[in-house]
Amino acid sequence: MPRRWRRITPETRREIIKLAARGMSGREIARKVDVPDVGFVLKPLGGVTRAEMWSVSEKRLSADERVEIRIGLERNLSLRVIARGIGRHPATVCREVNGNGGRGDYQPLKAHRLAAQRARRPKLTKLATNPVLCERVVNDLKGLGSPEQISERLRKEFGDDQTMRVSHETIYKSLYVQGRGGVKREFSACLRTGRAKRIPRGGLQRKGRIPNMVMISERPPEAADRAVPGHWEGDLLIGKQGKSAIGTLVERSTRFVLLFSLQEKTAEEVRRAMAKVIKTLPSSLRRTLTWDQGREMAEHAQFQIDTGVQVYFCDPHSPWQRGSNENTNGLLRQYFPKGMDLSKLSTADLKRAQDGLNGRPRKTLGWMKAAEKFNELVASID
Repeated sequence: MPRRWRRITPETRREIIKLAARGMSGREIARKVDVPDVGFVLKPLGGVTRAEMWSVSEKRLSADERVEIRIGLERNLSLRVIARGIGRHPATVCREVNGNGGRGDYQPLKAHRLAAQRARRPKLTKLATNPVLCERVVNDLKGLGSPEQISERLRKEFGDDQTMRVSHETIYKSLYVQGRGGVKREFSACLRTGRAKRIPRGGLQRKGRIPNMVMISERPPEAADRAVPGHWEGDLLIGKQGKSAIGTLVERSTRFVLLFSLQEKTAEEVRRAMAKVIKTLPSSLRRTLTWDQGREMAEHAQFQIDTGVQVYFCDPHSPWQRGSNENTNGLLRQYFPKGMDLSKLSTADLKRAQDGLNGRPRKTLGWMKAAEKFNELVASID
């Protein structure tokens, strides 16, 4: 350490650093502490903070606390002891030191300025500052790729090149939060939901309760782990103004999709139409059906008598308990957008969408198609 550094007492050094952290100039500090020059004290610590001090909440480290960390490091104290001295968690001090040069090069004033820069809001997204990446994302959105697919494809193509990687959440924010920059709102029409903003996931109040429901907690474990085929998830895809609908069924182990038309949304019509399509399957491939607590399943007991399929009901407001069907209904919106009158669909229309979904390679199936996986099961039964 320079000789001039050692001539100043630790108390004076601490005062110099704290005054600099509060925004005083070197000349003002020298006059206040009666020292000819303070530059050699401040230079290794990150220089003088001349701008107006960053106002921080109690949850963040203050400039004074960062100064105390530096002084503790000079005294060769452990990070745990330093943390105890300033009333912070040891992990907070560890992250602060390691993220700003380590024990040997920690500069409190520089670290404080960098923290202030990182805390500034609002921030531009990565897409707003990288036109090449933004153009690629926009082109992929136009090709109807989902934000997650786009993000993972970029990771696969560009590997460790961080300039060409972006998270799916950043893409969503660029679409939904205009002003964050990057992607224009109209490209939100390329999303499968077609929404231009996020919507709250609050639950709806249901009128009445379906009698004699058997809850999903009683469903056999073989259905939960998808190891045994024949367990299905179902729901209705609703059309324009809620006046039309089609039924959707998804087999849990193969993701095979079955669609059926409905003349109306009554429980009797749903039971009749669904029983008709379920009965076309081999008995070993119709074990259970999981549904939400919609009133369209009020005749579930008769459905079980007609088909031999036990119906289980999800907990209220828990769509993830039948996640395969939720995902499938989202994919179906590419064929049947919201606001469409589903009562006008023909059998050929439904078959075209059904074959389209069952003909897609699926990552969860090792890039096999759902139809291929399902046909394997049928062939093994025969």
